[in-house]
Amino acid sequence: MPYDEKSAASLAAVKAMEAGLAANEMDMTKYFTEDFIWRGNQGSGTKRGIAEFQRNWQFPLRAAFTDRKYETEHFMADGDWASCFGHIDALHSGTFMGIPATNKRVKIPYMDFWRIEDGRIADNPVSVDLAHVLFQLGVDVFDGKGWENYDNGSVEPPKPE
Repeated sequence: MPYDEKSAASLAAVKAMEAGLAANEMDMTKYFTEDFIWRGNQGSGTKRGIAEFQRNWQFPLRAAFTDRKYETEHFMADGDWASCFGHIDALHSGTFMGIPATNKRVKIPYMDFWRIEDGRIADNPVSVDLAHVLFQLGVDVFDGKGWENYDNGSVEPPKPE
């Protein structure tokens, strides 16, 4: 398959999967290979296969956050790989990382990368900004020491030696 066609096919595969997630589909086998790997950042873990992905990521996310709307800002594709960034706009209606439901609307920023094999996702490195989600729920994981303080001028950044 020529390069541009491969990129287009990869992009179509991930857009179909995202539409399935947004529609709350439960059967993910048409989107993911049986042995796919979902690799999240710290706090998210690594999921091997559809059952582990659903049990340890998809279902807990759906239990903690309802009334979800996926707001993908941009998709990109390059051969067997596709990616996107955006956020989920959702209602915090269940326990999330030990925080009981607040009924606050939150934004869950994400970046996803997918490697496609035979029209399905085989590898999925993901970054979900959990620190931002927790901050919206009243938990500052940086205890006021985040480097945003450098940006707003409240703290002088250290200088290299």
